[in-house]
Amino acid sequence: MKNNYLKSGPIFLAFLCMGFGDVVGPLTSQLQADYELTNFMAGLVTFMGFIMFGLLSVPMALFQDRKSRKFVLLLGMVIALIGLVLPILGDFSSFGLLLGALLLLGTGATLLQVAGNPIMRDVSPEGKYSRNLSFGQFFKAIGSLSGALIPLMAAKYWNLDWKILFPIYSVVLLIAVIYLYVVKIDEQKDEEATPASFGSVLALLKNPYVFFMVLAIFLYVGAEVSMSAKLPNYLAHQFNYDIKELGLWGTLFFFLALMTGRFLGGVILNWMSPTRFLKVTTIIAMLGILGLYIAPSAVVGFVSIFLIGLGFANIFPLVFSITIDAMPERSNEISGLMVTAIIGGAFVPLIFGAVADIFSLMAGFVVTLVCIGYIFGLSFYKRK
Repeated sequence: MKNNYLKSGPIFLAFLCMGFGDVVGPLTSQLQADYELTNFMAGLVTFMGFIMFGLLSVPMALFQDRKSRKFVLLLGMVIALIGLVLPILGDFSSFGLLLGALLLLGTGATLLQVAGNPIMRDVSPEGKYSRNLSFGQFFKAIGSLSGALIPLMAAKYWNLDWKILFPIYSVVLLIAVIYLYVVKIDEQKDEEATPASFGSVLALLKNPYVFFMVLAIFLYVGAEVSMSAKLPNYLAHQFNYDIKELGLWGTLFFFLALMTGRFLGGVILNWMSPTRFLKVTTIIAMLGILGLYIAPSAVVGFVSIFLIGLGFANIFPLVFSITIDAMPERSNEISGLMVTAIIGGAFVPLIFGAVADIFSLMAGFVVTLVCIGYIFGLSFYKRK
């Protein structure tokens, strides 16, 4: 089967929209200033973005096993679109309404993750699932990066702020809904496989191979969120960067490296096996983290940040696709489990923060090193 760009096009667009859910990170500090929020209230912004990954992923994976992945993908887009339109209709006057909108956006992103990752296999040529999933994550990285870049450009050139994200995202999502609706996708199903259920999900989680791979997603997402949140603090701590004016470039540089790495990963996977590439990319990530400790200047610090982004870039799609390819007949249950594990982004940063408070900021980065070290060790694990 050759790559059918008509059918894969809306899936790549769905991955772009998936990245819109990451806007809760860049929005937090801006909303805290505009609505005069306490730190606890500001924390609700990221909480709304993550909570549905833990609550809905497995139930929606079971639902799509009976309905279809395309239906769940469309449903996620529509829910996210409603979430984006509500604050516009309310003229951004109510923080409570905005929190509800972000909850809907997080719900939509959850559904897009649950359906988008396995449906990519349905539109990918034989043996090219990992490659296409890396390209999909490249598009997601563009969506994630837009949450920080668009407000900066809007403020500089048009005297606007973060609110411009909502109409822009709404238009893109509307286009994605129409495009996906009109395209027919033949979903791969094993007719002999038993239907997915909570029992089959729990049985899969008892499988050591699946458990270890799900834990890898939990730790990876936690490490990525920790990096995007703490790299500005790193630049301030090590090189006296002003967080408000220059520190944000640490996060932006990290996201740019993620985007670059995911594009390169899609190319590299044309000739390198996913398991071997997982070893290479985790080594690069660990070298980048170690570089933070020995960087004698900001230039070397930014090189280390770029290496971290390159190394992190393809871990999620590699772990996901390797597991799905090992057990394709259970792709819906595996997708639900792995998307549930994204909630690691809410817990690992708490551990990072606790270690940083007790010891030092640089000690906190050891937490991310341990997370990636685990995935590196897992890359040698052979499924029996």
